[in-house]
Amino acid sequence: MTHIPAVTLNDGFSFPELGLGTYNLRGAEGTAAIQTAVDAGYRLLDSAVNYENEAEVGEAVRGSSVARDDLLVASKVPGRSHGRAEAVASVESSLRAMRLDYLDLELIHWPNPSVGKYVDTWRGLIDARERGLVRSIGVSNFTEAMLSELIDATGVVPAVNQVELHPYFPQAALRAFHAEHGIRTESWSPLARRTELLTEQLIQELAVVHAVTPTQLVLRWHVQLDSTAIPKSSDPDRQRENADLFTFSLTDDQVAAISALERGRLWDGDPLTHEEM
Repeated sequence: MTHIPAVTLNDGFSFPELGLGTYNLRGAEGTAAIQTAVDAGYRLLDSAVNYENEAEVGEAVRGSSVARDDLLVASKVPGRSHGRAEAVASVESSLRAMRLDYLDLELIHWPNPSVGKYVDTWRGLIDARERGLVRSIGVSNFTEAMLSELIDATGVVPAVNQVELHPYFPQAALRAFHAEHGIRTESWSPLARRTELLTEQLIQELAVVHAVTPTQLVLRWHVQLDSTAIPKSSDPDRQRENADLFTFSLTDDQVAAISALERGRLWDGDPLTHEEM
């Protein structure tokens, strides 16, 4: 089993430097895959209402030999539940679906700016935290301006912002904003799925230098950017491989070279225009 180090969030809670993405892990096979990841050392399990697998995540947690307090279960408020009372109700619904007493992290999945309710939704997550329904609260796919709006309106800084982040889109300005405000960066699609990233000559060459796989190299890049990546895998061997990142380090020049692969956002995920319900 691999020990995955953790950092401390701005609210005092511990947060692993690597987590498991659970998108599309459904049914009995999904539950089994999540349990093998926990057995391999993963402690952060990232889910969402819109992933339609909260029941499977909860079953995996309840069936695990790892104590509940040692696992970090995350979910997300969907766009259709924006609003103060609606956000609290979404958290309560997630807890019922998972059959858990509390969540460790709840995020606003997308800001949906045309709806204009993400500040009220944030107030709902603050209420949920105060009621003990969730320990840490954060957001996903928020820009610097949106984060500032939340902070200015409520005085509460998100603990986490989960965003598209990979070598083709390293998000330097946003990460600098996070660092300035004590917000933990979390990377979705950390391996730039459905692209040629892992076959890039630079990635291949540096993987040979460090005697690791291209996947391990890219995930280590995330670690050194102070971002928690959440790669998804249902394969036990791949899960273990993905977690084996903490016995080697990249040089600053190597990190910069990987970041220089930047192309920009790869998918239709601009928070100013992309919305999900």
